[in-house]
Amino acid sequence: QVQLVESGGGLVQAGGSLSLACAASGRAGDYYAMAWFRQAAGKERELVAQISWSGRTTVYADSVRGRFTIARDSAKNTVYLQMNSLKTEDTAVYFCASGNAMNAFASWGQGTQVTVSS
Repeated sequence: QVQLVESGGGLVQAGGSLSLACAASGRAGDYYAMAWFRQAAGKERELVAQISWSGRTTVYADSVRGRFTIARDSAKNTVYLQMNSLKTEDTAVYFCASGNAMNAFASWGQGTQVTVSS
């Protein structure tokens, strides 16, 4: 069973930056691919970014491409999300997810709140 523990998040003004981290533990094959999702109040959960085990493959949602960067340190089993040029519409609970392949996420973290004020 994979455990995902998120850290970071908080309150920031529009235009600012925040960084999230997610540490994974458990069977390594279950976090071959990792991702960040987000869910805003009253909306469906959406995929923000995902990354392969090697880190060479990354995929971003159109809404964050060019502003957010996903990266991982496989030695530390940790994935990061650097969020720059934040907008009020980025306000959401951000969830870390992992799976044995890209687009196949079966394990989830508890979520961390990101609030961007105008």
